[in-house]
Amino acid sequence: MTSATLALTAAAGLAAGVAQLPQAAAAPDAPLGSVGIPGPAYPGVPVPQDSTTGNGPGASDFVDAFVQSFSNPRLAPVGADDWGCVPSAEHPEPVVLVHGTWENAYDNWSGLAPALKDEGYCVFTPNFGVADLPTKGGAGSLLPNAFATKDIAESAGEISDYVDAVLGATGAAKVDLVGHSQGGLLARQYLAFNGGADKVDTTVTLGATNHGTTLSGIGNLDRFIARLGLNLDPVLDYVVGESGMQQVYGSPLLNGLNAGGDTVPGGKYTVIGTKYDEVTTPYSSTFLTAGPDATVDNITVQDGCDIDHSDHISMVYSPRVIDLVKNALTPGSVESPRCTPNS
Repeated sequence: MTSATLALTAAAGLAAGVAQLPQAAAAPDAPLGSVGIPGPAYPGVPVPQDSTTGNGPGASDFVDAFVQSFSNPRLAPVGADDWGCVPSAEHPEPVVLVHGTWENAYDNWSGLAPALKDEGYCVFTPNFGVADLPTKGGAGSLLPNAFATKDIAESAGEISDYVDAVLGATGAAKVDLVGHSQGGLLARQYLAFNGGADKVDTTVTLGATNHGTTLSGIGNLDRFIARLGLNLDPVLDYVVGESGMQQVYGSPLLNGLNAGGDTVPGGKYTVIGTKYDEVTTPYSSTFLTAGPDATVDNITVQDGCDIDHSDHISMVYSPRVIDLVKNALTPGSVESPRCTPNS
């Protein structure tokens, strides 16, 4: 069983037992959710620093971190969200890690955040994009630790505010962005439409839905049914969620984002994909084409390392991917990215 399958199985089990969870398991300052347990506490919070509260313990993989974040959805990973961090001359850009759909700062980044902190980076991990089931957050919004469920264009505004807060706190001129799944797409949305091009030095995406996904065939089926005169999108908005449907190939959001090309002028991009990605399908849809004055480095995890079987979720805990990210942020910092089994 892949880590993604295991994580989804865990999510289903946790959702099914949600009514039996004791109220004490919640973060004490989190509001009650619609199903009687605490939901993510970021919506409407005026201070970006409040999107996480305290650092959790180390986590060995996504499933471990997912379970730990279930009782406290606003944990930050080890080493992240030190708002007193002063960037060094070696690493002058703070790194903002942007999580994916139905994920959170802790479960998405408990592998990468401490690794970057150990290298001397200032690391920040926002939680963002909360929508509940009635506002098209999808089935995942029933989980208390699921963020990035709202309209992606609106979430880009939250990331814009967060980046401004990071720049103000650190005194840096620019940040680097690393985004997983929706987080990579969201980073590009921010660059293109929210003024991010002037505030970002390097953008790294991991399994990002840059050109959309077929959702392993669901998107294809939806388009086929639409040609028969039936529109399933309103139903899927409530099942998959609005942000999920915006990531299906051919969506209005994707068409608008990619209409002017994949990159912004002067942008530096590293795009990392894995052949075993079962969410961003086909996996090659993550790769970008450089536009005017931009640079793009498209990397497949398995090139030079066929024993790394990282899937969509486990890739963020892959030692090889972590090294590739380090090299993207500081070229040449890792002479030989590790090649170890990961799945």
